Amino acid sequence: MVHDPERDRLSGRVARFARVGAGLSGAAATFGANALFSGGDSGARNAKALKETLGRLKGPLMKVAQMMSTVPDLLPPEFAAELAELQTNAPAMGPAFVRRRMAAELGPAWAGRFASFDLTPAAAASLGQVHRATAHEGQRLAVKLQYPEMQSAVESDLGQLRALLSLGRQMFGAIDTREVAEEIGERIREELDYDREARAMRLYGAFFAGRPDIRVPTPVAELSTARLLTMTWLDGQGLQSFKSDDQDTRNRVAKVLFEGWWTPLIHLGVIHGDPHLGNYSFSDAGGALNLLDFGCVRIFPPKFVGGVVRLFRAMSVGDKAGEIAAYEAWGFKNLSQDLADVLGIWARFIYGPLLDDRVRSVADGVAPGDYGRREAFQVKRALEEKGPVTIPREFVFMDRAAIGLGSAFLHLGAEHNWRRLFEASLEGFDEDALAARQAAALASVGL
Repeated sequence: MVHDPERDRLSGRVARFARVGAGLSGAAATFGANALFSGGDSGARNAKALKETLGRLKGPLMKVAQMMSTVPDLLPPEFAAELAELQTNAPAMGPAFVRRRMAAELGPAWAGRFASFDLTPAAAASLGQVHRATAHEGQRLAVKLQYPEMQSAVESDLGQLRALLSLGRQMFGAIDTREVAEEIGERIREELDYDREARAMRLYGAFFAGRPDIRVPTPVAELSTARLLTMTWLDGQGLQSFKSDDQDTRNRVAKVLFEGWWTPLIHLGVIHGDPHLGNYSFSDAGGALNLLDFGCVRIFPPKFVGGVVRLFRAMSVGDKAGEIAAYEAWGFKNLSQDLADVLGIWARFIYGPLLDDRVRSVADGVAPGDYGRREAFQVKRALEEKGPVTIPREFVFMDRAAIGLGSAFLHLGAEHNWRRLFEASLEGFDEDALAARQAAALASVGL
């Protein structure tokens, strides 16, 4: 029989669609049974059932759950606690799977290329899992192995996401999400390309080479493929480990995290677009940041970064025309002053800590459960009257990164003069100079 790759891909997508539907239907049935038989404990049981279902399904649906659990109190506490486990403790694939996948990537003699290899994963996530290993030279390694059939899983899940967003446009027509769907699809497909991730890792490694307080793994090319990424191992503790520490320690952790995320945007026009809690750790009592995952590094046009800076400066002085110019640099089109004012509701929420020249928390007295909800409701209601508006694709992961970073600061209870931190990162900013630096840096790693 003639092998047809396209038919195989289609078959894989159909199978994935069926598994997702069956899995979520099973979780729904469990929810109903828990409501009937578990009494007051049904919330915790339902949360565990959903986590187990998403963990088995892997792929983009699991990434959505990770994103939702990052924002404090966005979900009921029992759901947030269970889904947070998916970030660093997702259900792993067993030793037989690991042996088959390693042989498929490095050949049947793969084990001999390592001095040691732990078949039990150190961490498991949505698209792959990470194993500890040791090189023959003694260097400790992290080996990231992609799950099988992820390309089919991604295409199937993205198809369901597009259908969901299309339904949302029909029901709530104030926001056109077509660009959002395209952006999410492109970024998640990039996450399947471990060659690209290795190049992004080298980009960040070169950028932070002079900073001992921000560490980046080094990829090991001879032990990597397009679906297997081997890198140096970095020791550290998760952010949650510091929540009960003193204020100075939590502030120190927040400061190095702020600089690790935002300085690459200002100086190179790139951002780590997946800031969930499993993608970084801290060493040296919180004084050093380990950036751990580079599958979702978003490269922005210098004009977009200029718009980020321009909007901050315009809002600082109440320059309405400058605000519209900044939104247009982000890709928003045909903005009236009314629509710009609506966008400003959300922008002032995101930029709020940066506009306030004093030491404060990110939420500044707002309960974590209310963080952003009032503004989101106001934007929705205002767009129903003033809209519609098309969300430009560049905005999607910028907004996601900002929310994720703010959520990390909320988890920590960190307090800083965020404006001064941000202004320090802008020192000497020039859009043309950024464009030149970006071009040179991307060329140096082949991005």
